[in-house]
Amino acid sequence: MRSMNPAQNDPSSGSPLGRVVAYRDTYAPDLLFPIPRQPKRAELGLVEGALPFVGEDLWNAYELSWLNLRGKPVVALGRFRVPADSPNLIESKSLKLYLNSFNQSRFDGCATVAQRIGRDLSEAARAVVEVSVWPLADAPPRTFRQPEGVLLDALDIDIDAYTPAPELLHADPTRLVESELLYSHLLKSNCLVTGQPDWGSIVIRYSGPAIDREALLRYIVSLRRHNEFHEQCVERVFCDVLRRCRPVDLAVRARYTRRGGLDINPFRATGRYGAWVEASADPRQ
Repeated sequence: MRSMNPAQNDPSSGSPLGRVVAYRDTYAPDLLFPIPRQPKRAELGLVEGALPFVGEDLWNAYELSWLNLRGKPVVALGRFRVPADSPNLIESKSLKLYLNSFNQSRFDGCATVAQRIGRDLSEAARAVVEVSVWPLADAPPRTFRQPEGVLLDALDIDIDAYTPAPELLHADPTRLVESELLYSHLLKSNCLVTGQPDWGSIVIRYSGPAIDREALLRYIVSLRRHNEFHEQCVERVFCDVLRRCRPVDLAVRARYTRRGGLDINPFRATGRYGAWVEASADPRQ
């Protein structure tokens, strides 16, 4: 599956998404299915090698297991950081199938498993992917707190757009904001291949002209019937806000609901918020 024809109109068409795939429980790196990022970025007017953002795709794996050298199961939590400038993203069902292939394979510890996953994901993404693996008993505590900003969801507004409508976005150039964090739990889009819903929360942090909050919420909801992968949706939001509202600095982060033991949390930022990427792993930020 790793060799793909770049001339395909839909690079995801050969992925395991939407198909019945045989379950394999012994180590099988060939299950990983990379998808080039550039075709969807070209739709947004982004030129390869000249991205307007930095960032990463943060994956959390909650169903990771293998056998130790004596055949006893180990259960663990994994975290994978895929850089936003990697040529490929990794299709989520293929990653789930790949992780399942560890279930009946023997490894001598978390460090070996992390090294093996890091090697395979880096090869698929064509960039260095950082991997951390912890036994479940030693995993860092998982807490969730609301972001320290303004929740948009209580705004009492009419909404009638459910496909991407960037023209809704606008900002007030006469009112400058030093730094503001706005967020919503109403993010929903659909899988590019299966059309199944993806649910998430989105956080937008910016400085510059004050973004109209009602317009921003309408825009977020306008993604409700849109079909794109998580990573592509976040880049669409970033580019639309950047072009329509003209912030001085901008960061966009989504925290999608776990599906199949995995969640994907893309982060994109520019300017001084680029360093905020380190906090994207922390649901409290």
